[in-house]
Amino acid sequence: MKSNVRIGIIGLGGRGMGLLEIIILKMKDVEVVAVCDLHEDRRNRAADVIEMAGNSRPIATSHYNEVLDMASVDAVVITTSWSSHIHIAIDAMEKGKYAACEVGGAYSIQECWKLVEAYERTKVPCMLLENCCYGRDELMVLNMVKLGVFGELVHASGGYHHDLRYEIANGKENRHYRLNEYVHRNCENYPTHELGPIAKVLDINRGNRMMSLVSVSSKAAGMQEYLKNKSANSELANTRFMQGDIVTTIIKCDRGETLTLTLDTTLPRYYSRGFTVRGTKALFMEDNRSLFIDGEHDKYETKWKTQWDNADGYREKYDHPIWQSYLREGVREGHDGMDWLVFKAFFDSVKSGTQTPIDVYDMAAWMSISSLSEDSIAMGGQPVAIPDFTNGKWIGAK
Repeated sequence: MKSNVRIGIIGLGGRGMGLLEIIILKMKDVEVVAVCDLHEDRRNRAADVIEMAGNSRPIATSHYNEVLDMASVDAVVITTSWSSHIHIAIDAMEKGKYAACEVGGAYSIQECWKLVEAYERTKVPCMLLENCCYGRDELMVLNMVKLGVFGELVHASGGYHHDLRYEIANGKENRHYRLNEYVHRNCENYPTHELGPIAKVLDINRGNRMMSLVSVSSKAAGMQEYLKNKSANSELANTRFMQGDIVTTIIKCDRGETLTLTLDTTLPRYYSRGFTVRGTKALFMEDNRSLFIDGEHDKYETKWKTQWDNADGYREKYDHPIWQSYLREGVREGHDGMDWLVFKAFFDSVKSGTQTPIDVYDMAAWMSISSLSEDSIAMGGQPVAIPDFTNGKWIGAK
């Protein structure tokens, strides 16, 4: 059992620097010994921040393989652009380094299989940093499902409902990869924030699996309208965006459940992940943070208004043990505390030399939805089979 973890951070844009400053530097059992980014100013700034925090100045490089070759590095945190996540994770496993990979979507099924094959060849764990699996509501619902409160699960839904028009429009100035994604692709490009918690609730890869999907996309009008009114960049204002404003994906599972994912990032709206779980005995709905439990809420309608109970009233009874402990210790920064929990889970696995709670099979299955949705959309919403990346191991897995 290691007492501390020495890491390299690969990718130091907005997310990488945010995690470094808000989470990683505040973890007493984690030492950053290397930083890597293609841009010199980013890696130098990261090294400065680490040194100013009272730590030894890390090695700073533009070549991530230099980080992977360092004997002093136990694990790497990958916060690069979406298109490089899987490739760097594979190289990390090949070099014997635990890999923590930020979220995104895959570009092909082949790269998902290569990810799985790299793990099965090396047995070095790789964890997708899906922080939403550690949200308080998501974990409370998971706990209630395991306790039988929801009865038999039938349907779940979620979405990435996030107005990103400003970020996309300023992609060139901020050296952010999302702009090119929206210009050239049309898919469910960011599926794991909603899918991760649903997959845990539905036992995906652990007694259940996703079988097939259908994806459809609306037209792309939101960015053009935004740029016409907001941007002085005439070149970008005349750019044709491929990414539809609303992408809807419906997935069927082996046990018969369905789930719906929605991408909604280029129209005006408030932020929501829309996490909803439906069972034969209960309903949870994130958007009004409500629970409806059969037998407790017997008046289904009162003057056409459904009777609900606020989810906060069930905290004492159903808060997940992870959050019960977290509240006693003190909730930290980072997306309402989720970031700290997902990194703690990863670093605890590195220290103990054990498997990560979100494993490489989860990562491949969840990220594959982007590539598969792209195929389905291109074929006018035709059904597409979802591969079994566990090669049958899901049947007996717990």
